[in-house]
Formats: sequence, C-alpha cells, structure tokens
Amino acid sequence: MSNSIYAFILSLLAGLSTLLGFIPLLFDLKNEKIIILKALAFASGVMIFVSFLDLIPESYSLLKSIFTKFPALLFLLIFICLGIIISMLIDEFLPKNKKKVINNKKLYHLGIVSMLAIIIHNIPEGIATFLSSSTNQNLGLSLAIAISFHNIPEGISIAIPIYFSTRSRSKAFLYTLISGLSEPFGAILAYFFLANIINNFIMSIILAIIAGIMIHISIYELLQESLSYKKGKLTIIFLLAGFIFMLISHFLLG
Repeated sequence: MSNSIYAFILSLLAGLSTLLGFIPLLFDLKNEKIIILKALAFASGVMIFVSFLDLIPESYSLLKSIFTKFPALLFLLIFICLGIIISMLIDEFLPKNKKKVINNKKLYHLGIVSMLAIIIHNIPEGIATFLSSSTNQNLGLSLAIAISFHNIPEGISIAIPIYFSTRSRSKAFLYTLISGLSEPFGAILAYFFLANIINNFIMSIILAIIAGIMIHISIYELLQESLSYKKGKLTIIFLLAGFIFMLISHFLLG
C-alpha cells in the first residue's frame, strides 16, 4: 500500500469517527431537555479545550518559528479575533429555516452552525493527517487516533440538536456524516493542491482562525443554549466532563 493511500484511509477513518456521536440517537431517548443540555455543555467543553490547548498553542508555536515572541503573539490575537468575527457573521447571515417540520428553530440553527464550524475545523485536520501520514506512518496513526477521539463529541454537537429540532434521525445522520467527510476532503486537497504550498505561516493562520470560530461557537452558542435550560450546575458538570474527556484522551495518546 502506498503512503498516499494509507494517509487517505487514516484521514477517512478519523473523519468517520464523527458518526460515533450519532450512536445515542439509535436508542429511545427520554427527558430530551436534559439530554440536549448535557450534550451541548459537553461539546462546549470539548471545543474550548481544543481551541485553547490544541489550536492556539500549535498556531503560536508555528508563528514563533517565523517571528519573535511579540509579533507572533500579535498575529495570533489578530487571527483569533478574525475567526470570532467570521463566526459572528456566519451566525448572523445563516438562513433561518422556517419550515413547519422544524420544532425548535434555535436548536436547528445551533446544529447547522456547529456543523459548519466542525467542517472548517476538520479540513485542516485532514490536511495535517494526510501530510504527516505520507511522511511518517506511525506519526500519522497517532494523529488520526487523537483526532478520532475528539471527533466523537463534535458529532454529538451536531446530531443531538438536529435530531431534537427535526425529529429526523436521517437528517441528524446526514449532517453528521457531511461534517465527518470534510476530513478526507482535506486529505484530497492536500494531495492535489496544497502539499507544496502549505507553510508554517499559512497553517498558523488557519489554526488561529479556527480557534476563534470554535471559541465563539462553544461559548456564545453551545454553552449559552445549555444554560438556557436553567440547570447551571448540570451545565458546569458536563462542561467540565467535556474538558476532562479531552484531557484524558490527550494524556493516554501522548
């Protein structure tokens, strides 16, 4: 098997792990408000962890390989802010679905926003997995496993809101699948177009912008919606659970 095929398969499997977030919907779910609250708070914890302890440090490290500390920090803050602005624009201009089949427009909108954010996040992950796997298969495998772990709660953040707003498991599955397939799409982009032009500066910009998008969505969208169910202690517990889940997965995977 060639390195390119191996790298693509790893990217595909890492992306499809997002579908594991759909599994809870295969069972008879009761007390939907509590399920939604827990899922959104948990996903928020995951996104906050990924943003502050993965994306931002990696972006800053890449920038420091090019600039001294202050310019690197300045660029980092600028592109994080740009990501937040992009997320706010997505939230503002994303069409609101007015069909009668949508039971909770806010929840549906939240699911769509989460899907878009995760797609934007997954594409560079696919690029990174493909490029690392093409040069070092063991490194690529470790990266793919790590990505798979945090793709699961990301899948939850799409599947749960879409299902409870539409009552359609097929829609929840489809939207979760689309977000997962953005990972191998990133691998395809890397193979055909980006392998020779991606550099540390471009990658640092992408990571910082994604961090800004995910920070905005995790705090302004997911966490705020979870808190709207008026069970603050439960929200905090599952927010921390998402954070701890990612911390343990990072520790186990090194």
